[in-house]
Amino acid sequence: MEPALPKPRTVSIHTIGCRLNQAESAILTNRLKAIGYELVPFGQATDLLVLNTCSVTENAEADCRYAVRKTLRHSPHAFIAVTGCYAQTGMTALQAIPGIDLILGNQYKMALPNFVADLPHDPKRTTPEIRHADRMDRDDFLIEGVGEYQTTRANLKIQDGCNFMCSFCLIPFARGRERSRDCDDAIREAEGLVARGHQELVLTGVNIGRFGRQERDLINLIERLEAIHGLERIRISSIEPTTIPDELLDYMASSTKLCRYLHVPLQSGDDAILRAMNRRYSVKDYRQWVEHAICRVPGVCVGTDVMVGFPGEGELEFANTHAFLRDLPFAYFHVFSYSERPGTAVCRLSNPVSSLVIKHRNATLTKLSRAKRLAFYQRIVGQTVSVLFESKGSHGLWVGLTDHFIRVGVPTMADVQNTQRTVLVTGIMGEVAVGQFSEPIDSSRRHNALPLLVSRSSTSVEEPVLLDCHS
Repeated sequence: MEPALPKPRTVSIHTIGCRLNQAESAILTNRLKAIGYELVPFGQATDLLVLNTCSVTENAEADCRYAVRKTLRHSPHAFIAVTGCYAQTGMTALQAIPGIDLILGNQYKMALPNFVADLPHDPKRTTPEIRHADRMDRDDFLIEGVGEYQTTRANLKIQDGCNFMCSFCLIPFARGRERSRDCDDAIREAEGLVARGHQELVLTGVNIGRFGRQERDLINLIERLEAIHGLERIRISSIEPTTIPDELLDYMASSTKLCRYLHVPLQSGDDAILRAMNRRYSVKDYRQWVEHAICRVPGVCVGTDVMVGFPGEGELEFANTHAFLRDLPFAYFHVFSYSERPGTAVCRLSNPVSSLVIKHRNATLTKLSRAKRLAFYQRIVGQTVSVLFESKGSHGLWVGLTDHFIRVGVPTMADVQNTQRTVLVTGIMGEVAVGQFSEPIDSSRRHNALPLLVSRSSTSVEEPVLLDCHS
């Protein structure tokens, strides 16, 4: 009788935070599987837990404690490795959490597989091993491997770090100065992702508009990506308004692969708050940019981030932000409540906003965002759109995205996952546009002109007027 083969070691990877963290966890998954680990879902018994952390909010330590306790309850001998932004900025606090065996700052994150390749039979340690550097390399970088995703869309990391130094943000301290991925290396991974069946890639980084050394470098990368056979969509993730040249907008307007989608952080609609945040534009600058982009790219979805409760945000400043968001043709916005991050410049400011006021303002803007999203969705009712289907929802509909980030559901018994189909949109159900399959349309019709709506009402977004792109 032949001896039984040794059971593969198992790994669970728990990712907290941004799309960039997700991209890095996907690479780590690929590389850990390459050295013999079997991936299991977070919450199941495992030999190794990789905790990829975030430091953007004050909940970072609580998130870590929860994940560690949960894992040790079902896997008391699991080796626990913590990496990511909180491992970079909160190393001292992590050392005090029982059960952590390895802490890797961001400088060492992608080397994690080397640290766990040959774990002993009983890997638990009385004190965690630490690999940490105060400064990250500033050179452009390569990334070994190809991201491992269970989702239809895949992320492609092209940039890291930031030089902008917003007063509320820890990212320059957590991830260092801006640097870019070698273009050939990004194309190599993109080809690998497409070979695995991913038809849409999302370009991600901390400040992706600063990719490369020249203003046109991001466009050059996109041009090379478009040449990859089988890649149908390229989506730009969050991008700073001051880093978007007109040439990129023109390219987006004419391309059949670059999605008509721009997520452009605003943070505040009040000039005094923007100055305190050390943002690089005024309210007037941002308004002109949004209206310019919407005129230049027909049908574009423009989303944004906004923060409530920044120190010094009084009723007037919040009212300015509310009016700004109401009047501009945003498709949606993500609302964040300010939380103090030790080490940031804003900690020196006075005039804090109470938690109850912050909660109320968050709810107010979240309600406005839902109304904005509904108005944006209603614009495609009666139109035929191309949808890349992702999954079957609890409501029984197969759901996917248009290139301009509208979630569309279709009732069908067929398995349409990871297929691109044309859909006639017939209505809205909750936060999903619903419709039925239609005959194929030519890809050149992807850029069907939608009405360019701007609400000028003082009370709602329900009475839009046309945005005059020729004035």
